[in-house]
Amino acid sequence: MSEPIVLSAYLPLFRVPGALPFIAGTMFSRIGGAMFGVAVIVMVSERQGSYGLAGAVSAVGLAVLAVAGPLLGRLIDKHGQRRVALPFVAVSAASGLGAAASSAFSAPVWTLFVLYGLSAFLPEPGPMSRARWAHIFRDDPDRLHTAMSFEQVADEASFVIGPVLAVLASTLWFPEAGLIMAEVLFTAGVVTFLSARQTEPPVVPHAERPTGLAVRRPGLLVVAGALVLTGVIFGANEVIAVAYAEADGSKSLSSLVLGLFAVGSTVSGVIFGSRVFTSTLTRRLLLSAVAMCVLEVPALFVGSTWQLAVVMLVAGSATAPMLITSLTLAQRLVPKALVTEGMAVAVTGILVGISLGSVVGGWAVEALGPQRAYLLPVLAGAVAVAVVGIRYRGLARAEAAGTPWRNPGPA
Repeated sequence: MSEPIVLSAYLPLFRVPGALPFIAGTMFSRIGGAMFGVAVIVMVSERQGSYGLAGAVSAVGLAVLAVAGPLLGRLIDKHGQRRVALPFVAVSAASGLGAAASSAFSAPVWTLFVLYGLSAFLPEPGPMSRARWAHIFRDDPDRLHTAMSFEQVADEASFVIGPVLAVLASTLWFPEAGLIMAEVLFTAGVVTFLSARQTEPPVVPHAERPTGLAVRRPGLLVVAGALVLTGVIFGANEVIAVAYAEADGSKSLSSLVLGLFAVGSTVSGVIFGSRVFTSTLTRRLLLSAVAMCVLEVPALFVGSTWQLAVVMLVAGSATAPMLITSLTLAQRLVPKALVTEGMAVAVTGILVGISLGSVVGGWAVEALGPQRAYLLPVLAGAVAVAVVGIRYRGLARAEAAGTPWRNPGPA
């Protein structure tokens, strides 16, 4: 399959009337959102001299975001994107900039926890964007699959591209630069996204909404659990890569490590999202989890930051299939009226995992050293394989009973 053929599958999305503003908006907001965690880690570790404290501050923000995601997703499904999202984005921007100021002016540590935590109570752009595609292509399942694949590639790429920008800004300029840049990109992106009112989906009337919470749909918790462990790998890799490069005397090369992870992940994601598959999503989820675990193992044996960068390039190629498959499956498990809430639950799994990975990754670095700390992401991958493997049959049944209009086949 040649590169032009692969990319051509996504071109019709950009021709949808009114789609360009919300595509551009989510691009910037996703990258900004993905910068928050590592930006705070670099900022706090530089100012306070502790990776453990840095991971804890990052974890608080991600924990708040994990709570906010499903809650705001449900409100958005009920009341509309623009009406719900704008006020929370404004408060988030003010609080995030306040956290950067607290760090720069050596305010008490507790102010970092409070302000950064407040800044994390915000709506996720990914679920809102997917809800728009679901409305636009409600009568075209093939185009909907292409759009959802594009969304998942964009989500996955942002989680690995954003940290690179955060590290570069914070190491080349000043410790708070990464967080400030993240706030600017996220806020500008969401405002641009919400300004594209032509593509905003209408609110489903209350009488037509299914009862209950999205999280109670069969199989969704299994997928969210697998995504928690995927997030642990992301969060741990961010902390450990910075610590390993610093111990190797080349801290600035940590951006190279994360950058090559992004390259491997993004390229594999674009290809994976455009291919034809005959296997079930559940089977692909299990195989992706195995690959994600196995490809992290060589990080335990590298001898330099350059070698680590090569290993992360290969390891990154496994994360895109894992995210694309799990998020596609999550969409299939929920009805259309709960798509924002359901996707928020899935994304929350990733965020909870990143939070745990950041905290435990910081502890692992301080207790085991950067090299042996890579046992954490390897173990997280192994547990992901176990979670999916143990619940394999039930998840396969839930997939088979999923909403028909979310066809997981190729465009």
